[in-house]
Amino acid sequence: MEVLIIIVVFIAILTVLVLVHEWGHFIVARKNGILVEEFGIGFPPRIWGKKRGETLYSINLIPIGGFVKLYGEEYHEEDGVKVDPRLKSRAFVNKKPWQKASVIVAGVVMNFILAWILISYLFTQGVPTPTHNVIVDDVKTDTTELIALSKKFGGKDVVFNIKRQGAIKHITVVPRLNPPAGEGPLGIVITSYIEKKYPWYEAPFYGLVHSFQITQQIVVELGKMLVSLVSFQKTKVDIAGPIGIAKITGQAIKFGNNAVLELMALLSLNLAVVNILPFPALDGGRLVFVIYEWVTKRRANSKVEQYTNIFGMVVLLSLMAMVSTGEVIKLITDLIKR
Repeated sequence: MEVLIIIVVFIAILTVLVLVHEWGHFIVARKNGILVEEFGIGFPPRIWGKKRGETLYSINLIPIGGFVKLYGEEYHEEDGVKVDPRLKSRAFVNKKPWQKASVIVAGVVMNFILAWILISYLFTQGVPTPTHNVIVDDVKTDTTELIALSKKFGGKDVVFNIKRQGAIKHITVVPRLNPPAGEGPLGIVITSYIEKKYPWYEAPFYGLVHSFQITQQIVVELGKMLVSLVSFQKTKVDIAGPIGIAKITGQAIKFGNNAVLELMALLSLNLAVVNILPFPALDGGRLVFVIYEWVTKRRANSKVEQYTNIFGMVVLLSLMAMVSTGEVIKLITDLIKR
């Protein structure tokens, strides 16, 4: 029963994230006069569909995510196909570059807005905040900075001046250079927190600031990971696939609804950042071709764009398969050890 709940919540989270993303494409496309042929929940084969106005709304068999099909979405769709002249002006490919760019970016923006709304709500419910700072070599720091400093001074003597009940105690420790998996260099957890709530009129501001801070952190960590991959070094960031995210979802469920909403916000920001990367098949990759058209005043070669996106999709699916295979092997190994 517990596993079933985790699966349902996991699918629900991913579906909401993808549908919000696609809804952004859908709304902005319609605002720019682009014909939206289909808005689908899940992925084909189709189970049910109903046409309202010009758009077919469908429910599909594979229950994760969704999609929006725009008329004339790809340049190569025009090749060898008789195009209705009445709809030519409503094709995505025939819109101005700024219109196409706005449609592409809309999905990413909607994921950021969703995260902002969720984080703002959570700020009205209470945010765990450390009750004190720690002083390391006479430098005041919060929990996040403490983690960064402990990595920076790995293998060296570090003096902690800890204030407890009015008295200051001096402790010298040596942060570990290669701590065990799941542990930090110091092997300690700061558990002294108070719950701080923001009124509804302040929460959106602090939620927006926090959303930008998390996004910045995701970008930095992703950049470090890419540098490590290019330089053939071991990455310090774990890449989670469907199984990994499902396990994290199970942990969040144990902490309650707010933890699930926090996880959804973090995943939404991750989805926004990853999607805007200038990689083929992603929104950022498509944006590159639009910017090229914008700057050069001419379209990119339709075949080049088509095969570039196919290549990108193959790479992404291969990466997902590799990560998922690794997670399955780890899961089986853990079960055997038990």
